[in-house]
Amino acid sequence: MEQSSHDTVLVSLEQGVLRLTLNRPDKLNSFNEDMHLALRAGLDRAEQNSAVRAVLLTGAGRGFCAGQDLGDRDPRKSGGSAPDLGATIEKFYNPLVRQIRRLEKPVICAVNGVAAGAGANLALVCDIVLAARSARFIQAFSKIGLVPDSGGTWSLPRLLGEARAKALTLTAAPLNAETAADWGLIWRAVDDEALQDEALKLAQQLAQGPTRGLGLTKLAIQAAATNSLDQQLELERDWQREAGRSQDYAEGVAAFLDKRPAVFKGN
Repeated sequence: MEQSSHDTVLVSLEQGVLRLTLNRPDKLNSFNEDMHLALRAGLDRAEQNSAVRAVLLTGAGRGFCAGQDLGDRDPRKSGGSAPDLGATIEKFYNPLVRQIRRLEKPVICAVNGVAAGAGANLALVCDIVLAARSARFIQAFSKIGLVPDSGGTWSLPRLLGEARAKALTLTAAPLNAETAADWGLIWRAVDDEALQDEALKLAQQLAQGPTRGLGLTKLAIQAAATNSLDQQLELERDWQREAGRSQDYAEGVAAFLDKRPAVFKGN
């Protein structure tokens, strides 16, 4: 197992799974600039390294991520002048969301505790979300007079519908993991003590799969949100042509016909 670390994000690579652990547990893993840069560096590694075939994102300690560290954005520290939160979004949060969405590899999120504000919406842009039964998703923005960011106003109505999206964001009511799963916000709620094992097992399963085909599947489903049926049919045609030329497709067909397990190489 290969391991490295930054103070704010722990990184390990084993069996094709790059585990990225947010590591500011004393701050409920709230974001500061160092953690943003470290997480994006980890995702860069996932994008560029063919040995990485799936990503597992989680948090250290008792929470997943409490969003922005408000101590870094306190108007009182700048003589009462308002910070430019739009610049923060443009420089840090928007690139992070886009990086996860464009990564042509599965990103699994294991929500191990509270996921609030940008932390909740960071989880929701991942491809598959598992959450501990004790986890809570909180759209905390309205408590401090802000608008949901990190893709929240995009993903929530698509996943839940407008009525539930508005209720959660306007009231900042906590949503427990089991309800989140029942509503289709996340994939599954699991017992707290089983979360990391279950998430790793899923990540390893995907890491052993046909990486190119999985990546194209992820992008195709995302594209369907804005494509017409005709556009989507043409996209499926083009990407099926590409997937059909992969070595993994040849292996998958051979394994099926030979009645043996496929051994995919991710290319």
